[in-house]
Amino acid sequence: MDRKIAILGAFIVISLCLMSSEKQQVEAAPGKGYLDPASTNYILQPPNITTGQERFFCLARGRCHFIFLTCPKECPLRKPPLSQTNVKACFADCSSRCETTCKHRIPNCNGYGSVCYDPRFVGGYGVMFYFHGANGGDFALVSDDRFQINVHFIGTRPEGRKRDFTWVQALSVMFDSHTLVIAARKVAKWDDHFDALSVNWNGKEIIVPTEGDAEWHDGEEAVAVVERTGLVNSAKITILNGLIQMDVKVVPITEEDDKMHGYNIPQGDAFAHLETQFRFGNLTEHVEGILGQTYRPGYVSPVKRGVAMPMMGGEDRYRTLSLLSTNCASCRFQRPITFTEEKSVPLKLAQA
Repeated sequence: MDRKIAILGAFIVISLCLMSSEKQQVEAAPGKGYLDPASTNYILQPPNITTGQERFFCLARGRCHFIFLTCPKECPLRKPPLSQTNVKACFADCSSRCETTCKHRIPNCNGYGSVCYDPRFVGGYGVMFYFHGANGGDFALVSDDRFQINVHFIGTRPEGRKRDFTWVQALSVMFDSHTLVIAARKVAKWDDHFDALSVNWNGKEIIVPTEGDAEWHDGEEAVAVVERTGLVNSAKITILNGLIQMDVKVVPITEEDDKMHGYNIPQGDAFAHLETQFRFGNLTEHVEGILGQTYRPGYVSPVKRGVAMPMMGGEDRYRTLSLLSTNCASCRFQRPITFTEEKSVPLKLAQA
């Protein structure tokens, strides 16, 4: 009997020690909590001493709670060297998937939530469609209770054509009283070594470093994080701990694209534009926007299936007064009452 009591006592002591250790690890992660988006709710651990594979301690509730995940040997690092853009990175998912996977850190233009080309969208249910808008126009991409994302189009209209060819030159992410603008600078001739990516936070241009973690964030709370995924022209943006995540890349219209599609791009402009892919953490069932509407539960796309270029309408519903305006016929997001818009600064910087 005494032996059983001793064994039980030892078991209780060991359990309490483990719980204390786990509690210390959780408390060592400032800004992390049980209610953070599950997929990225983890504490980075020291890498495996022998293999260099990075590890994660998951905080998310559910089956992955307090589980250690390790990067695969094929992609041992979360952040490969910026010069190695073709090397896959390790992504940890502490949600119910409870896994690590290898992925490229650039937009997948065939993946859900992508906006690429002239411009082609892949919606929340995987339905592909086009939305041309207008050259110089601004439209709400996603508008929900907590944020709004607008896009600014550039374009050209060859003689005899009834509609503009358009591309996304800039996007704005508006939440609370903050504004993040990501844009492609105007470039006369494309150079793979020139950084045409412009980042603007609350009306001021910021420089994202290429050394160390190669990331910028707004302060201790880190409500906005911009991380380079290449030495130039590509980045990953995270807003509000994963409420919004996006991969962004600046690309030009190549001579091959120009000839193939008959864009007739004028001389002296590479028409640098954005390719993007979005992931959202917690959208409401009433979300609006060109892309946002496709994430509603039970959404049925109105575009024609089986045609080469299925077109999505809605220019009248989603056109905004500017890149920084939250007003449109179907927009849901509203700024705080005390907020005052500064309309022109980010676009001027983006086209410098």
